[in-house]
Amino acid sequence: MAVALIRSRLLMVSIKPLTVVSSSPRSSLLYHTRTMTSTSTKDVSSQSDIGKMRTEADGSFKRAASSFRNFIENDGKFTPEKGRYHLYVSYACPWATRTLIARKLKGLEDFLAVSTVSPHMGAQGWPFKNGDPSWADADDDTEHPNFQHLKELYLLADPNYGGRFTVPVLWDKKLATIVSNESSEIIRMFNTAFNHLLPADKAAIDIYPEAHRQEIDSINEWVYDTVNNGVYKSGFAQSQAAYENAVYPLFKSLDRLEEMLKGKDYLVGNTLTEADIRLFVTTIRFDPVYVGHFKCNLRDIRHGYPNIYLWTRKLYWNNDAFKSSTKFDHIKEHYYWSQTLVNPSRVVPAGPVPDIEPL
Repeated sequence: MAVALIRSRLLMVSIKPLTVVSSSPRSSLLYHTRTMTSTSTKDVSSQSDIGKMRTEADGSFKRAASSFRNFIENDGKFTPEKGRYHLYVSYACPWATRTLIARKLKGLEDFLAVSTVSPHMGAQGWPFKNGDPSWADADDDTEHPNFQHLKELYLLADPNYGGRFTVPVLWDKKLATIVSNESSEIIRMFNTAFNHLLPADKAAIDIYPEAHRQEIDSINEWVYDTVNNGVYKSGFAQSQAAYENAVYPLFKSLDRLEEMLKGKDYLVGNTLTEADIRLFVTTIRFDPVYVGHFKCNLRDIRHGYPNIYLWTRKLYWNNDAFKSSTKFDHIKEHYYWSQTLVNPSRVVPAGPVPDIEPL
C-alpha cells in the first residue's frame, strides 16, 4: 500500500457510536464524552507504526516506560471484582504472555476475559480480527465491537495519549479506562488482588513470596535489562557499537543463568516465582526468533545452554499455564512480518524444527 494512502487513512480516524458493557451511568457518560473527544485528526502514526520507530543518536534502542500504572486493590479506585476487568494481549508479545501465564496459574479465567490481537502489527498498530481478517486466530474487541485496532482503546482512555499502543492492556469496564499497561505490575496484581475471591488452592499460589522477594527483585533487574530487553536492544540497534554493547552482555547473562539453573527446576528457591515467568517468555522465543531475527547468534538455547533449555522445556511441557500461553505461529509471524526495519521482505523462516523439543 502506498505511503500516502496509509497516512491518509491514519489521518481520517473516526470512531462510531458503540455498544459498551457498562455497570454504571457514569462510565457510559465517560465513554460518550471520550468518544467525541477522540474523534480527532491528530496523526498518531508515530505511536502506532513500528516502522517509524526511532533509536538514540548512537543507534541504541531505548524502551519507553509504561504510562498507565494503576493498581487493583481493595481500598483503591480499582477494586477487585469478578467480571469488571478485561485483558488485551498478543500471543506474540513476551510482555503480554507474562500476564496470560499469571492469569492461568491463579485461576482467573472466569474473573477477567481476554481479547487477542492479530500478530500483524502494521502501520496502525495491533489489529483486532475485524481489522485483520487474514489472521483467523484473533479476536474482535467484545467490549467495543467496532474498534479495529488497539490504539482506539488507548485514545478512548486518553485522547491526548502520547506513548506507543502496546500490549498487555488491563481495561476497567466500569470506569471505561486503562488500569495498567505494565506487565510486571499486572502479574503482581493477579498474584494477590483477587485472593479473597478465589478457591483456597488458587489463593495459596504465590509467585512473589515474601521470603524470596529480595532475591526475585535482584534477578529481575539484571534479567530485564540484559536478557528480556537485551534481545530488543540487540535486534533494533542501528550501529555496530550499539549492537555489540547489547549482544555481549546478553550472552554474559545467559552464561550466568546457565550456572544458576544447574540441577534446578526454578530460579529462586524450590518454587515457581515471577522470576521464572519473566525469563521463560524470552527463552521460549530465543531460538525461533531472537537468534536469527535479532542477531542474537553467539549460541542458541537448545545447543548452547542445556540447563536453560531443560528448565524451559520442563515449564512448557509440565505446566499448561506456560504451554497454552505460547503460540509459535503468532510469535514468528509477528516478529518477521511486523518489524520491517529488521526484516523488510517479511519472509518468515521455516525453522527451527521442532519449535521446542520434547523432554
